[in-house]
Amino acid sequence: MKTDVYERITGRIVAELEQGVRPWLKPWSVEHAAGRITRPLRFNGMPYQGINVLMLWGESVAKGFAAPIWMTFKQAQEMGGHVRKGEHGSLVVYADRIRRTERDEATGEEAEREIPFLKGYTVFNVEQVEGLL
Repeated sequence: MKTDVYERITGRIVAELEQGVRPWLKPWSVEHAAGRITRPLRFNGMPYQGINVLMLWGESVAKGFAAPIWMTFKQAQEMGGHVRKGEHGSLVVYADRIRRTERDEATGEEAEREIPFLKGYTVFNVEQVEGLL
């Protein structure tokens, strides 16, 4: 059975806490971005938000990445690069709501409701990607 996204995130946070690391604290490092401290960034320069910041900071520390930029496998290909063989990606999530109109069969009335969802996907740090244009 595939582990769901909530369990993966919770497991990661618990593992860091068991090692004495508080993952909500910034792992301060000025090795990248000309000395500026930054949140993890998407390939287009937009910063990640929410739990993704904590998850990617943790991955950066664990894997020794200095660069703050992350991208999907497909984005790396679209930019002329490729993920090095044997590299493992990192989990990020996208959360939103779907609006759905449903009809109550007993009354015949329509009601709109929002259904929250969470989708996990994999990103790679630019240090795991070769040949970017």
